Amino acid sequence: MSTVTINTATASDIEKIIDMVVLAFSADPFERWLYPDPHAYLINFPTFIKAVTAQAFESRNVYYVDGYAGAALWLPPDIHLDEEPIITSLEQTISKQKMADTSAIMEQMAFYHPHEPHWYLAVIGVDGARQGLGFGSMLLQHTLASCDREHALAYLESTNPKNISLYERHGFELLGTIQAGNAPPMFPMLRKPR
Repeated sequence: MSTVTINTATASDIEKIIDMVVLAFSADPFERWLYPDPHAYLINFPTFIKAVTAQAFESRNVYYVDGYAGAALWLPPDIHLDEEPIITSLEQTISKQKMADTSAIMEQMAFYHPHEPHWYLAVIGVDGARQGLGFGSMLLQHTLASCDREHALAYLESTNPKNISLYERHGFELLGTIQAGNAPPMFPMLRKPR
């Protein structure tokens, strides 16, 4: 593999990064539980993911690999998700039963989310056609190196059990399992600075 550069996203990169995230999550168990119909996924998931990642873009903590092969969208300490647009997006696009389960999941997420200052990995994804090339590891290490310098915690929720080993290789520890109704499990993970 030639030299890969990690870039900081600007406003002109948003649509390309969102498009890549849509591709990266097209087989994700949790996201496809939300939107099992392909058309509904392609129409609604971009709006949902924009709501989830808005603060990462605003705080300029979105990093991507050359060619938009992958991206990591982080929230720095003391910046939190704005849940209102996330909930609105879900209420407008999923069934009432799934919304009830999703609300229960969000409560569980709040339980595991650290109260002390931390970096929150809101989304990380690699285009399915480019997975397995080390881009996810490069993107993780980019910000985790800063976490170590700052002696800061890092936190995430994995929506795909296949990714747990990747996160563990980078020092994350599994805290438990989040699940409600017939939703696939989600896995909260915390990393202490090294």
